[in-house]
Amino acid sequence: MIAEIERLKKARNATILAHNYQIADIQDLADFVGDSLELSQKAAALDSDVILFCGVHFMAETAAILAPEKTVLIPDVRAGCPMADMITAAEMRQWKEEHPGKKVVCYVNTSAEVKAECDICCTSSNAVNVVASLDANDILFAPDKNLAAYVARFTDKRITAWDGYCYVHHNFLARHVRQLRERHPAAEVWVHPECRPEVIDLADKVLSTGKMVKEAKMTGKREVILGTEEGIIHRLNKLNPSTRFYPLRANAVCSNMKKITLSKVLKAIQDMVYRVEISPEISRRARGAIEKMVKL
Repeated sequence: MIAEIERLKKARNATILAHNYQIADIQDLADFVGDSLELSQKAAALDSDVILFCGVHFMAETAAILAPEKTVLIPDVRAGCPMADMITAAEMRQWKEEHPGKKVVCYVNTSAEVKAECDICCTSSNAVNVVASLDANDILFAPDKNLAAYVARFTDKRITAWDGYCYVHHNFLARHVRQLRERHPAAEVWVHPECRPEVIDLADKVLSTGKMVKEAKMTGKREVILGTEEGIIHRLNKLNPSTRFYPLRANAVCSNMKKITLSKVLKAIQDMVYRVEISPEISRRARGAIEKMVKL
């Protein structure tokens, strides 16, 4: 399968992008591995005609928004994001009507239609800077209430959060941190800012997946406990085999990320499915919110 994928990749002038949470086989096959925005920006800069995005749907949408001249494929259309699905464009419009005049910040973990309703997007690594940069004191933040709570620690803005969350990160509890610290007393604890506030309180470092990758290259710690989706451990082990990385909780898995398999990648590049298409108007408006963030 890998040999045939490689052959077709050359024939189609295609590039394979994979998120940090993908299964090991997909990470090893990909031309580039990274976080969602990093990969979307990579897609826009590539000379490839075809981008095969191994991640969840909102990520492939973002790549299609930033690279409208390219064919963007996702190997499984069912690979969605439950958090992104927690708010629709209609709900966002109603929310804005209920809070007139407030600036709206959308996490990149949202659909293109929701991004089109926002003033600016953010990632988990730049959310604090994005919110702090706005010339307004009252902010609507969607959809992740945990990331909103994290941002509120570092700004003087009044943030109203949508009641959404990532089920993987939300399922980490304070007792998991205490239990793992007892087993690995010398370990450092790194958690994602999508985690609950009480988990963040107990962590040594709060890092996006992109920052976890950078930190893994530099750390001198022999053991690290990771409060994020366990798929990233494969990449961190490759980057730093001298450090042991432990998941904060067993089976911390995003089932949607794991829907992408080698056989589905082969089918996608063979049959040129499933193409991610966004209406020009939605794409234009969503791109504006993303580009404001990138410019910042």
